[in-house]
Amino acid sequence: MDKFIHVRSKKFPILPGEKEELVNEDMYGKALAEYLQTKLRDRDYEAPFIACEDWGWWVELKAAPFTFGVCICCGPVTEGPLDLFCTDGATGPRKWSWRRFRFVETAPWVVKLHEDLVSIFRADSEIEIVSTSLDSPFAEQRNSEQGAADNSHRAV
Repeated sequence: MDKFIHVRSKKFPILPGEKEELVNEDMYGKALAEYLQTKLRDRDYEAPFIACEDWGWWVELKAAPFTFGVCICCGPVTEGPLDLFCTDGATGPRKWSWRRFRFVETAPWVVKLHEDLVSIFRADSEIEIVSTSLDSPFAEQRNSEQGAADNSHRAV
């Protein structure tokens, strides 16, 4: 997908006990992972489990001929709803498949998943979609910080 979807909602708080599950500090998103696991199952995805990773949360998806799923990471923890970012787990446009003993194109699965995720979020009025096409989950934050840094040297 190469693109991250940025969402924000009170539906996805830090869950009780979640902090103890984290591999790295402040990589929340379990509530979103559980939500997506259910919603994707409703769309006939086989989503057998979620797991905490060092970068955030993973929603495993079966059926693709390569390791595939939804990656969820959390922006800086502040007051109010968390800023959460999701993308697919495809590592590139082609992935080696031992089952098929050849490279397979990831685009058909990646494009469908992106469209389904956006559709799931748009169908829920309690979820704010901030962006559907970020190149990096923290691009907005870096751009804001860069703008502030660029303006910090100017005389008032």
